[in-house]
Amino acid sequence: MDQNISRLADSVGKVIVGKNDTVIRLIASLLCEGHVLLEDVPGVGKTQLITALSRSIGGKFNRIQLTPDVMPSDIAGFTMLDSKTGEFTYRDGAVMCNFLLADEINRASPKVQSALLEAMEERQISLDGVTHALPKPFLVMATQNPVETYGTFHLPEAQMDRFFMKLSMGYPTGDEELRILERTEMHNPISNIEEPVMHVDDIIRMQEEVKKVRVTDQVKEYIVELVSSTRKDRNAILGISPRGSIALYKAAKAFAYIYEREYATPDDVKKVAVSVLAHRIILSPQGKTAFGSNEEYIEDLVRRCSVPGMSVK
Repeated sequence: MDQNISRLADSVGKVIVGKNDTVIRLIASLLCEGHVLLEDVPGVGKTQLITALSRSIGGKFNRIQLTPDVMPSDIAGFTMLDSKTGEFTYRDGAVMCNFLLADEINRASPKVQSALLEAMEERQISLDGVTHALPKPFLVMATQNPVETYGTFHLPEAQMDRFFMKLSMGYPTGDEELRILERTEMHNPISNIEEPVMHVDDIIRMQEEVKKVRVTDQVKEYIVELVSSTRKDRNAILGISPRGSIALYKAAKAFAYIYEREYATPDDVKKVAVSVLAHRIILSPQGKTAFGSNEEYIEDLVRRCSVPGMSVK
């Protein structure tokens, strides 16, 4: 594993116990300038995960609890009249940061969801004819509870497709939970990160290096085969769009970079396929009966698609 990535993962591991795979995928999303939807039950460490990442990098962290009464201006900011100068000035919204935790995104109204997702896509805010660029790097980790639906607004599939990855932390094992209790006995685990292990400029540099990772024609064709097969499958009502294939392409490059390779392999594609693709499809009733979940469907798809040989020349 790349030394810088290893240091970053180890720093986050001082707070988050035993979820190294989730941490690596979150870092991969950051390297691809993608955003993450974390669907999990309350209390498993979602807030601490993004807080630990931001503190390990030294970036600015904001958290907003999304409820039905949150306004788009809380997300994007607003302009107000300065009584001293007589001019309108911009007041930052929640998105003016490097790392934003949008807690319980499905509790926000559709108008607020749209304001957040527009900022995620455009990486800028336009108010009263003035454009305000968002800081770099910029990562949104939105969360939602998969169980509780009372008082929530369903996130439309077109908006779900904007998220680079959908992740889940899950419950800890018995041994992991014992370690969690030991860490929290004396102090807040976040205080274990005394200083950043890298700077935001390091992340920007690595983002550029990830773009240079080579992908052979065979791997590109493998990605296209995986994605296009969902569009003609009777088990899926909505197949995966080209945005999904682009995300899978970028994620494979990020994993190759993380594991210190100059080229991506079919194994890189297979490792990230579920996290990148599962939230982008809608299963038919037949598909739900056969597979039970989108994740199981993608795992079966990966097993069925033939893996190409490849040359790295």
